[in-house]
Amino acid sequence: MANLKEIRNRISSVSSTMQITSAMKMVSAAKLKKAQDAITAMRPYADKLTELLQSLSATLDADSGSTYSEQRELKKVLLVPITSNRGLAGAFNSNIIKEINRLVSDTYANQEVSYLTIGKKANDAFKKTDRVIANKSEVFDDLTFDNVAEIAQLLMDKFVEGEFDKIEIVYNKFKNAATQIVMTEQFLPIVPVEGDANVNTDYIFEPSKFEIVEELIPKSLKTQLYKGVRDSFASEHGARMTAMHKATDNATELRDQLKLTYNKARQAAITNEILEIVGGAEALNN
Repeated sequence: MANLKEIRNRISSVSSTMQITSAMKMVSAAKLKKAQDAITAMRPYADKLTELLQSLSATLDADSGSTYSEQRELKKVLLVPITSNRGLAGAFNSNIIKEINRLVSDTYANQEVSYLTIGKKANDAFKKTDRVIANKSEVFDDLTFDNVAEIAQLLMDKFVEGEFDKIEIVYNKFKNAATQIVMTEQFLPIVPVEGDANVNTDYIFEPSKFEIVEELIPKSLKTQLYKGVRDSFASEHGARMTAMHKATDNATELRDQLKLTYNKARQAAITNEILEIVGGAEALNN
């Protein structure tokens, strides 16, 4: 059994760790409320805008389609993993990295894959492959629509210029503080609408249908990426709050076990001292 000083040191260390994890939990809980409100407010708008764009694009002739809808032979693929800049968030970052690795080894095994990383953890994971074309981790320092729109514009330019035939974003979708869902969304080319439910409508368009689509596409794509980054941001704080809550509970349990061990060791030491005193007194009497 460890001596009393070692046990006291361990109790002190665990207590310090517990204070840190508890503080991180409260910080993440405070940030989560704001991030959750932001993504909850914008999600219906983003989904409706995407639905409208897909329905409108489906009514265009093939010859008049947008360059953003162009279907090409799949040779070069760009994946955009969205992670956090910091760790201590459970499996939040590792789930994204695992999904990217799965896509590379299974879905795009015969294609040339490159990365544009958003988040330092993703950049750290893939920079050794020499396929990272850009790292946009600084966007989390000032998370605004304008800053994310610049990244979306960069992606659109690379697709239009023919550098990549397909672009997908991979991120954690926020469900609640304890649950994040790994999402893989096709960014470009635009996914055509499925079915004919929303196509057979008779509308008069002013200006032309093509001009409306050309105007909506950049806005829709920027909004789609911003929604993904916002979802990931809220998921990060939810995952970190949950992870720090579990860490605090584990530290509390470990501290209680160490205190019990310390009390047992202390009681054993006291008992040994009493036995030595009694034994010495008996020896003197004899």
